[in-house]
Amino acid sequence: MILHVNYLPQARRAAAKEVVPTLFDLIEEGWGDPILLAHLRVHLDWIQYRHNFREAVTLRRTFTGRGDPLPAIELAIDVRQAHPETFREELARALEITRSDPELHDGVIVEPFGVCRSSVIWGFNRLFWHHLPAWEEAAGHSYDQALPGGKSDANHPEAVADAVADFWTLLRDLEGRNQLPAEIFVLEIGVGTGKRARLWLDRFRALDAERGSGFYPRLRFLLSDYSMPVLDKAMAALGDHKDVASFLVLDALNPFRTLSFLRYKILYVHLTNVYDNLPAEELVRRDGRYYLVEVRAYLPARDAARIGEAFGVPPGDLARTIAKFLEIGPDYFPERTRGVAFWREVWEALRLEERLVNLDDIPDLPLPSGLDFTHLDGLLQEAPGILRFHISSGAVQSFHNTLPLLHPRGYLQVQDIFVTQMEEYRHSFRGPGKLDGSVVNWVNGALLREVGARAGYDVHFAPFRYREGSNTTILYTTQRE
Repeated sequence: MILHVNYLPQARRAAAKEVVPTLFDLIEEGWGDPILLAHLRVHLDWIQYRHNFREAVTLRRTFTGRGDPLPAIELAIDVRQAHPETFREELARALEITRSDPELHDGVIVEPFGVCRSSVIWGFNRLFWHHLPAWEEAAGHSYDQALPGGKSDANHPEAVADAVADFWTLLRDLEGRNQLPAEIFVLEIGVGTGKRARLWLDRFRALDAERGSGFYPRLRFLLSDYSMPVLDKAMAALGDHKDVASFLVLDALNPFRTLSFLRYKILYVHLTNVYDNLPAEELVRRDGRYYLVEVRAYLPARDAARIGEAFGVPPGDLARTIAKFLEIGPDYFPERTRGVAFWREVWEALRLEERLVNLDDIPDLPLPSGLDFTHLDGLLQEAPGILRFHISSGAVQSFHNTLPLLHPRGYLQVQDIFVTQMEEYRHSFRGPGKLDGSVVNWVNGALLREVGARAGYDVHFAPFRYREGSNTTILYTTQRE
């Protein structure tokens, strides 16, 4: 047995000390398959997301690409959720699963195993953004209040002022070289409440007036999102800047599809907390092999019984009901408030079972456009030998499909939670987690750096210095000469 201790806060280390003796006691008592337990790896985590897709103790089996079981197994323990009064029972139950058919499950399975980017959790994510007002009304707060600190780093006045100053400097330089276009295009992807756009435009207009540069009337500020409720909120927030603004529905995965007529014309593209809300997969490297993490969503038996009774849905019909609900939304139930209540209960209870599928040849990994094995190969040469990491396919796709929009002197700026070095994956859990009603993942910034280099851009990362303790990092690009 190999024990991996990932990041644990000081306050939780005492609880972690009970794991190993309890585990040894159970094995000595005969719990679990002794042959499989000889290949056991135990991972101790402290999952920083209070709401997530893990149970306190979960078992991961390994399989060949054909679906045949392999001997390697992993036991994942979230010390944050592990309580002394239930821990031994949960650990015993996980060990005993090693004796059973891997397909058996005592909960309600919502979907078959597959890569995470295809999971039903992203259907819930879309539902959240398309029916945001209904969720916020039921929650009693706006979604941005669920962020760490109760507000978005996007709206920090000093950060916005610095972003405006940097952009104004670029415009002045282009003007001095007689290269400034007649129309100055700026694109905001994922507008949130619209507060940042309003702050940015207020500051830009004030600076333009102060310095007499005449840039503001030439501004074409594009606010985009794939959620109409979010765009509606942003429109209301923009006030008297509507003459220089346009609003458009846009898929963050492929901005170029909507804005191809602006190829090479946009001088500044900005995103905040968009990449961490896009689909992603995970890979595991251990014992010289690579494994794709496959997931399937399920409801634990106790939660399925409770939800079924509360909403008059037999447990055997829950999976079908959830699938129909994701197609229709809260109006699936005759009373919309009841539909929202069902949605919130299911989302709270939803968990992801994981299994590791061996990739005999990693170049066969299904990768999104803009990403190929050469990107991974460069990263993994210097990465730790045993590693679990994100293939941030949604972020890579968005990044790859945004770069062609940039003016030759234009730049992309992204505020998000990035892993900038592969070594960081060894130290703590990086998602997926639940942020109110949406999904959140840390973004593999090291991978984006590789993708950018091959597209002719240097990708840089700077800490978000405007709020103490912030996990936000600022990505920005510069075009290679």
